[in-house]
Amino acid sequence: MPIWVLVLGFIPAATVGAYDQLYPDAAGRASLGAGIAANPTLRLLYGPPFDLSTAGGYTAWRFGAFAGLFVGLACIFTVTRHTRQEEDTGRQELLSSTVTGRRAPLAAALLVAGAAALATGLITTVLLIAARLPAAGSIAFGLGIALTGWVYAGIAAITAQIAEFSRTANGIATAVLGTTFLLRAVGDSATDIGWLSWLSPIGCATRVQPFAGERWWVLALLAGAAVVLCGLAYWLLPRRDIGMGIVSSRPGPAAASWLSSPFALAWRLHRGMLTGWLAGFAVSGLLFGSMADGIGDLVGNSEQVRQTFERMGGASAMVDAFIAVMANLFGMVAALYAVQATLRMRSEEVALRLEPVLATRTRRLQWAAGHLVFSLVGSAVLLMVGGLGVGLVHGAKVHDIGGQIPALLGASIAQLPAVWVVAGVAVIAFGFVPKYSALGWSAASLALVLALYGPLLRLPQAVVDVSPFTHVPRLPSAELTLTPLLWLTGTAVVLITLGLAGFKRRDIG
Repeated sequence: MPIWVLVLGFIPAATVGAYDQLYPDAAGRASLGAGIAANPTLRLLYGPPFDLSTAGGYTAWRFGAFAGLFVGLACIFTVTRHTRQEEDTGRQELLSSTVTGRRAPLAAALLVAGAAALATGLITTVLLIAARLPAAGSIAFGLGIALTGWVYAGIAAITAQIAEFSRTANGIATAVLGTTFLLRAVGDSATDIGWLSWLSPIGCATRVQPFAGERWWVLALLAGAAVVLCGLAYWLLPRRDIGMGIVSSRPGPAAASWLSSPFALAWRLHRGMLTGWLAGFAVSGLLFGSMADGIGDLVGNSEQVRQTFERMGGASAMVDAFIAVMANLFGMVAALYAVQATLRMRSEEVALRLEPVLATRTRRLQWAAGHLVFSLVGSAVLLMVGGLGVGLVHGAKVHDIGGQIPALLGASIAQLPAVWVVAGVAVIAFGFVPKYSALGWSAASLALVLALYGPLLRLPQAVVDVSPFTHVPRLPSAELTLTPLLWLTGTAVVLITLGLAGFKRRDIG
C-alpha cells in the first residue's frame, strides 16, 4: 500500500517543471491545446483538455484519468483482500467466533482503502502546491483522486458480497472499473455522446476541471456515489452466510479426466486470467497504434520540442520514439502479469490445494513447471498481441502494414528478457521465502518506477540500471544490440533455476 500511495501521489507533481521548459511561451501552449482538442484519439486516452495554457491544467489533463484508474485498482484489491479473501481462507470464521462484529471486517477494509485513497490525494495536493500551482486547483485534483478511490472501494465491497470467491469478486470489480474507463473514453472522444463520461467515476473526476474553473459540486456527486455503494454493501452483508455469496457458484462437472496432468491443471487455473490480460493488451495495442501517427499533436509546435526531435531525426524519429516507449510500457505491464501468474503457486500452497496434488505421482518441479509455462510463455504471448495491435493499426494509417508489423513485434518481444528477470525474482521469493512472496510485486513495482521516472527525477544512472527495462534496446528508434538481451535472459534463467531449487528443498506450507 505505501508503494501505491507514494508513487501515485508523487507522479503528477514530477512533470510540472518539464511543462514550463517545453512550453515557455503562449504560442507553443496554444498550439498544444489546439492540436490535442482536434485529436479524438488523445481525448479518448487522456480525456478532454480544459486548459492547457498552464502547467496545472496540463497536469490535470495528463494524469487525471490514469490517477483515478490506478487508485481505483488499489482500492479494489485492498477491499477484496481483507474481506472475501479472508473468508476464502477460513480466517474470518475464526475471527467471527470472537467478539468481532459481523460488519467489522468490511468496515476495517473500507477504512484502510479509503485512508489510502485520501493519503494519495493529500500527497498529490501538497506536492502540487509545493510546485507553486494554485491551491484551489491542487485541492480539487487531489480530492477527485481520493473520491474516485472511495467509489471503487464501494464497488469492491458490493462484489465481495455477491461473489463466492475472491478471484471472482476481484474480476467483477475490475471489469466494472474497465467498463467505466471505457465509458469515459468513448464519451470524451465523441462530443455528441459526451454524457457517457458522467456515468464513470473517472469521468466525473475529470469534470471537476482542476486549474480550469473548478466545479466543486461534482465532488459531491462522487462522495454521494461512494456513500450509496458502501451502504448497499452493508445492506447485502447480513443477507448471506460467512464464506458464501449472494450468488452461489455453480457446481463443477462430475468428472474431469482431462485434468490428468500438471499442465492441464495449470491451464484450468490460469486460462481466465490470461484471457482477460490478452483482451487488455489487444485493446491497448489498437489504441496506441491509432495514436502513433498523430503523436505530434501531443507536443504542438513548441520550439524546444521541435529542436529536440530534429536532433533525433525529425518527425519519423518522433513516431519511432513514441512506439519505443509504448513497447517498453507493454513490457512493464507484462511483468505484472508474470508476477501474478508466478505467485499463483503460492496461492495454491496457502489454500492447501498443493499437498493433495503432490500426494499423487506429480513431482514438485512438474507442478511448478505447469504454472511457469503461463508466466513465461504467457507474457510472451501478451507482448506479441500488443505489438501486433500497434503494428496493424499504425501500419494501416501509414499504408505500410507489411513493414510496420515486424518492426513493432520486434520492439515488443525485445522486452521479454526483462519481463523474465522480474518473474525470476518472484520465483526466488516463492522458493526461499514463501511467506514473503509479495517481494515479487515489490520487484515489479521498483522496476517500473525506476524505468519510468528515474531519468525524470535525475536519479544516478547506477540506481536506474537496477531496473531490467533500462537495458532493453529502444526499438525501432535504436539499434538492436543482443548483448544486454542475452545478459538479461541468462539472469532470468539463473534466478528461476535457483528459485526452483529452493522450492524443491523446503517444506510445503
